[in-house]
Amino acid sequence: MRIVVDVMSGDQGPAVAIAGAQIALADDPTITRLHLVGNEVQIQAERQRLGFVDPRVQVLHASEVLTMDDDPREAIRRKRDSSMVRAIGLVRDGQADAVISAGNTGALVAGSLRLHRLPGVERPALAARMPSRTGDFVLIDAGASPVCEPAHLAQFAVMGSLYARQILGQPSPRVGILSNGSELSKGTDLTRGSARLCALLGLNFIGYVEGFDLFNDAVDVVVTDGFTGNIVLKTAESLGYAIKSLLKTELTRNPLRKLGALLAAGAFRQFKHRMDPEVYGGAVLLGLNGIVIKTHGASRSRAIANAIRVAAEEIRHDVNGKLAQEISRANQILTAAAPSAPAPSPLPA
Repeated sequence: MRIVVDVMSGDQGPAVAIAGAQIALADDPTITRLHLVGNEVQIQAERQRLGFVDPRVQVLHASEVLTMDDDPREAIRRKRDSSMVRAIGLVRDGQADAVISAGNTGALVAGSLRLHRLPGVERPALAARMPSRTGDFVLIDAGASPVCEPAHLAQFAVMGSLYARQILGQPSPRVGILSNGSELSKGTDLTRGSARLCALLGLNFIGYVEGFDLFNDAVDVVVTDGFTGNIVLKTAESLGYAIKSLLKTELTRNPLRKLGALLAAGAFRQFKHRMDPEVYGGAVLLGLNGIVIKTHGASRSRAIANAIRVAAEEIRHDVNGKLAQEISRANQILTAAAPSAPAPSPLPA
């Protein structure tokens, strides 16, 4: 089990990524190799400061950093010695099984296409795990493929359903297409076409779901295009931060409220834990010949440790092997149902 961490590309610099790697290795003895990619001088200095000595760690020097302001495709071509490009290269060359980065999302998606898509997969998709009232659900696509056709969303549904079964432990996840209402007469050509295809695939497909359903335990896998999904993801994160800020303001407004907040401290800690995106370890880029996990740009060490944990779970569950099989089966069904339909347009390599 070999995992790569791009330690340079996040907003917090290498210190938090290295600390997260230290936590993950201490928690999981099954990880056989963990590559830290970035400025070797900074990495070794931080390891010395933390007392991070582990024979499973290997440092790969990279002289450049791909920033959030860089144009994704241009930077991938121009900054060939960046920590992100070098990290992806280890997976591409078969020296590692998974890569984790807190860097530029567009660049990570563009660079990860060098891993090539799994057989039959037309578009990669970001799967983001999000909290609902009593459990979690998967949002897919959360930003990898902004322009899609119905067949792409049908494949996303297959990917999301498999991910929910293997990683969330849901035996028969409910899959829904995100729309502006539950009635099948609503939506767009994309959502209507996607719903028709998803109904053929043997999934636990429940039809359309709307925004109200997402956090109400009504669905386990929410399928949409990457443009809409990224808006949903960022809106939900912003709302979570706003709710925490409002609660803090109101609960400290006077001494009586402060006393009440103290008595309910345990409940508020659990609430904060459920709303914290770092608990989930980032979004997983599915559909590629390798595991890619995108963590938040401002990720702290706990988020990096959780991302490494999720990568290890994917490797143990052979998610990519199972995904290739299920996509093949789905493509056979779709081809048989519409033999004369034009093939969906893949992303450029």
